[in-house]
Amino acid sequence: MSKVINLETVNDYCNRFNQKSQHPLVSVMDLHQLKRNSQKGIEALRFNFYGIFLKQNADCILKYGRKNYDYQEGTLVFIGPEQVVQIENGDDYVPTGYALLFHPDLLPNTNLGQLITKYSFFSYELSEALHLSEKERQIIIDCIEKIRFELERDIDKHSKELIVSNIELFLRYCSRFYDRQFITRDVVNEGVVHQFKKSLHQYLNSGKASEFGCPSVGYFAQEQFLSANYFGDLVKKETGKSALEIIQTKLIEVAKERIFDPSKTVSEIAYELGFKHPQHFSRLFKNKVGYSPNEYRMMN
Repeated sequence: MSKVINLETVNDYCNRFNQKSQHPLVSVMDLHQLKRNSQKGIEALRFNFYGIFLKQNADCILKYGRKNYDYQEGTLVFIGPEQVVQIENGDDYVPTGYALLFHPDLLPNTNLGQLITKYSFFSYELSEALHLSEKERQIIIDCIEKIRFELERDIDKHSKELIVSNIELFLRYCSRFYDRQFITRDVVNEGVVHQFKKSLHQYLNSGKASEFGCPSVGYFAQEQFLSANYFGDLVKKETGKSALEIIQTKLIEVAKERIFDPSKTVSEIAYELGFKHPQHFSRLFKNKVGYSPNEYRMMN
């Protein structure tokens, strides 16, 4: 991996295009109008702020983790603080589209500051980008233009509230459009959920749990080459239950079967299911069933 360039502020990104940010903490950039200030090749950038990029058309390959993503016309890519993204630029590369950049320091004491963590798509892999219809793309551009309008006028007592409110509106639309994307990819999603449940069953009945520990959402997401957040959101949209709920329900289902084996102690069952400490297993069991493992064994 090439040397990582740390982007601490919104202005650090703008400087790469010989531009100054419109505000110390937030900026909208029309990338088509910018002149790039770097050579071709591969760059690794660490963002310490939020970045949303609307692709119009460009010869550019992004890489996040070990995956390449040649993102297409009409897609939104979300980058959160602390993410490292590699950008491979072609000859005379000039991006086209829009970028919305905002720093976490913009959010304290705002409604968005309390809600920002619910927008889990900032932790998705780049390959899990949001693909927009033409109507959706126009809505997104309208939101961007409203934010830019506020940034380009003189600052007054309403400026910050209106800027942050419009960013929140922008993100609400993104949540709606992601919900639509999950629905329109229903057949693919059903396959992901089916494979998840099948793999979970195998994990608990093959001895993997006792060797590698309790099954985790991250394990099954990685198995299907998805980010944990995207995988979790997909499972929730498809089943109405979180991936963790499904894992815990399956754990209890298997535990109930094994509790009836008199040759096994509760501690042995806990270790078989991947729990490092039997008391953690007993606590989960009682929380889900209403009785401790021993009480349940005595009742049946």
